[in-house]
Amino acid sequence: MSDVGRLRDLIESARRIVAFTGAGISTESGIPDFRSPGGIWTKYKPIYFDDFMASDEMRRESWRRKFASDETMLKAEPNAGHRALARLVEAGRMSAIITQNVDGLHQRSGVPDRKVVELHGNATYATCLDCGHRHELGPIRDAFLGHGRLPLCVKCGGIVKTATISFGQAMPEVPMLRAREEAEACDLFIVLGSSLVVYPAASFPGLAKRRGARLAIVNRDPTEQDDDADLVVHGEIGPTMARVVGIN
Repeated sequence: MSDVGRLRDLIESARRIVAFTGAGISTESGIPDFRSPGGIWTKYKPIYFDDFMASDEMRRESWRRKFASDETMLKAEPNAGHRALARLVEAGRMSAIITQNVDGLHQRSGVPDRKVVELHGNATYATCLDCGHRHELGPIRDAFLGHGRLPLCVKCGGIVKTATISFGQAMPEVPMLRAREEAEACDLFIVLGSSLVVYPAASFPGLAKRRGARLAIVNRDPTEQDDDADLVVHGEIGPTMARVVGIN
């Protein structure tokens, strides 16, 4: 039986499926992996959270980078991999998508917000670091690019930052707790496009496996957890999942 057939059988026999997505599913939509050649971390030294908080200059540089790289993310569209997962969620087969990505493509593919667990936040909007009020990026972009103004919260005057987790910033407690609960409750855990080297996020496949779930990994390159998986597919995510789920 082919790998696609084996993955299809795992999905059809599962009662509660959880997906775990990394940069690989987004690169198929044209969004560069931060760590890969050409990614933002190969061009710029990361700005740590404490530096962002302490310095207007660092906040200005952070927003400059954000808007310089936004065009690629804004042009990106969900691919067949995103759509396949959306189909499984819609059918009630997949209880959650745990993602390391910040591009919002799962939601744009039709997955409800409540079904997406964002471990590293979301780059499509901003939040106040004091009161948590959500800010849309359009007005921030206009004020910053047009007048050089750094954003402050319209409700409390606090510092506003993209709703992503920066280096040195604490991982979000609620998404991490929910990811753990989903990993413990599922009977099939599918990794899609993650190198599984960034912890603590990379601990969830092993947790699911220890709790009795089957583990499938779909990734172009080998991972350190391949030996623990019930099935490993080295290939493109979109074409593989489209064949598994039966979409164009």
